[in-house]
Amino acid sequence: MRTFNAVLFVLLVAQSASTQAADLNGAWTIDASACDKVFTKENNKLAFKKDADLHAGGLIVQGKQITGTFQKCTVKSLHDDGQNVRVIASCSDGVAISDVAIDVKLSGENKITLSAKEPVPMETPYVRCSM
Repeated sequence: MRTFNAVLFVLLVAQSASTQAADLNGAWTIDASACDKVFTKENNKLAFKKDADLHAGGLIVQGKQITGTFQKCTVKSLHDDGQNVRVIASCSDGVAISDVAIDVKLSGENKITLSAKEPVPMETPYVRCSM
């Protein structure tokens, strides 16, 4: 669930017209100390290491492509109210496709917080890994 929500957030911000959009490219995880266990670079492209989901998981943002350890998402709509970005995205886990609404808040340099009200209220902080 956390990776799915993170993917939605990044998609929203990556497609936003704001100047911060380009800033979201990279590798994001919930535990900065796990970056080297979650991500790798292959042919100058970010990728997940085998068993990345066992070490905090995360998401990769490369342009408009957002990938989690188990999901891929496409933004259907977004709304920026100045403090938060509301994203509606269509995500697939390879079996089912579902629409998800996520709120994204920039919570500091290289830090974001994703929150959702459904199906269960949640809030998850993410940090960008230097790669």
